[in-house]
Amino acid sequence: MATQSIQYASTADIVCDVSSLATSSTFQGGYESTQQDNTSNLYTDALVEGIITTGTSPTVGASIRVYAWGATVSLATVAKDTLDGTASAETLTVADPDFLRQIASITITATSNITYAFGPINLAQYFGGVMPNYWGLFVTHNTGVNLNATAGNHDFKFTGIKHTIA
Repeated sequence: MATQSIQYASTADIVCDVSSLATSSTFQGGYESTQQDNTSNLYTDALVEGIITTGTSPTVGASIRVYAWGATVSLATVAKDTLDGTASAETLTVADPDFLRQIASITITATSNITYAFGPINLAQYFGGVMPNYWGLFVTHNTGVNLNATAGNHDFKFTGIKHTIA
């Protein structure tokens, strides 16, 4: 009888440098990660997790939001709003565009320089249970101040998942 098992890939970094990221009251300003290419690995899911550190004197009750996007073609070919698959600060032209899926929302305290963790979050569920060919993250916040300026105080990772039958 065949047995199905899960294979976890090595954990990989997601380039998403949110150090000193400015606040955005509309959540339109944020930072786009590098695009992840799933066309070779063919992961059936990915566990996404990270840490984000607030800046000095953030607004209590504000939030940090992490979104995922997926695409069948590289964003280098067809951009979505201002997102092009390259790690960079971006300002979306519309709030809450349909192609973004909110995967985490972190409500913060007023304490300075607190590190908040999210995940691991299985990504496929946000795309109808199927991993897209290409995907990435968009991080934004309305904390009233820039995020912590030290790049090492922010970290984003994913672990690809495959299923095997033996």
